Amino acid sequence: MKAALRSLLNRFPRLKAGLKRLRSRLSPPGGVSSNYVPLKTEEAAGEAARLRDAWQSDALPRRQRELVNTQLAAYRRGESIDVFDVMCQALRALPSDARGMSVLEVGCSSGFYAEVLEIAGLGVRYAGCDYSPAFIELARQTYPDLRFDVEDATALSHDRGAFDVVISGCCLLHIPEYQAAVVETARVARQYAIFHRTPMVLGQPNQYYRKQAYGVETVEIHFNEPEFLALLAASGLELIATYTLDETVHGGVGTANRTYVCRKIAS
Repeated sequence: MKAALRSLLNRFPRLKAGLKRLRSRLSPPGGVSSNYVPLKTEEAAGEAARLRDAWQSDALPRRQRELVNTQLAAYRRGESIDVFDVMCQALRALPSDARGMSVLEVGCSSGFYAEVLEIAGLGVRYAGCDYSPAFIELARQTYPDLRFDVEDATALSHDRGAFDVVISGCCLLHIPEYQAAVVETARVARQYAIFHRTPMVLGQPNQYYRKQAYGVETVEIHFNEPEFLALLAASGLELIATYTLDETVHGGVGTANRTYVCRKIAS
């Protein structure tokens, strides 16, 4: 069937070109994540320093929001969006009722999880922060009644235990000093910390990549899972639930994408 379709398109080059243009219009510029280039461990620090401010690009918010708006519209229609579903499931399953809890999302981008949680009827008090002034500007425009701040995840300005729940929103993978970001997440959390959509490698050390994120070059880290879980424990967090978005393992070696839910251990 595929061979026949290719043959047909090759016979009608204008049709082939038209389909190519259609695919281009339907896909975010540069794709969500594309053009992965593996980095050696000794290369990673230099590339991370070179691309340190990549996530602050003014081009990213608009490109990401185009995709997010499509997902939010589908979610409002009752369709399943796996990353939204997992976050809501994690909050609903907390030992304490999430309704009325104060929630800070670190790495909130344009703050769209505020809308996700509202659609799900979770009734939390949401605030967000991000390293990118451009993202925070868009968040404030989109959700003017909510609090959004420009913050460095490795040195948050909030007091210890300032929020009932702190969500690390798929940002650790772009932070070279991710250990400090985990410590800060734990410090600011009063009861729970959630590390959402965290890429893991199994049976291998941390893996580093240079990639295109919505067409902007950046560095991405995939974490060795036992080392990451040890970091959570050393930061005063007790793992109470794990949600797996995807996992591929062969012979003890593989990859996974998980959301980790932790209880803060009283100090």
